Amino acid sequence: MRLRVSVALEGAGGVRGVRQDGRVTELPGHPEYAERVLTVAEHIPPGRVMTYGDVAEYLGEGGPRQVGRVMALYGAAVPWWRVVRADGVLLPGHEQRALAHYRDEGTPLRTTAAGPPRIALARARWDGVSGGPDDVDEADDGVNPHT
Repeated sequence: MRLRVSVALEGAGGVRGVRQDGRVTELPGHPEYAERVLTVAEHIPPGRVMTYGDVAEYLGEGGPRQVGRVMALYGAAVPWWRVVRADGVLLPGHEQRALAHYRDEGTPLRTTAAGPPRIALARARWDGVSGGPDDVDEADDGVNPHT
């Protein structure tokens, strides 16, 4: 499947895209990898997340840093808030926007004593196979999924 993203343009040096901060950038020599990462991000169901490492493992190539680089350069074209850090911390600089998306989608969150909520990865993590948010375990474990 070929990803069609309005902000991704084939350039002489690779794929050019619009970053979340609006700047145009390039990812030289790896347009196909970037497309695969963005395709995975597009298919993560609402209310679910994958870590950067999960995406790399699902694709069978690259690693968390490579996935993070693709998301930093081109993630604005897809549901970027569904690709998260392995510790569940919200994306620095985008916490409020991400939190609004998580609350809208019912993504399980957990409260922290030190600050903003984190993703409850044990309940929100998507394996790339199972269904969407209906499969999220809403068991009463003392954690409010919509905090």
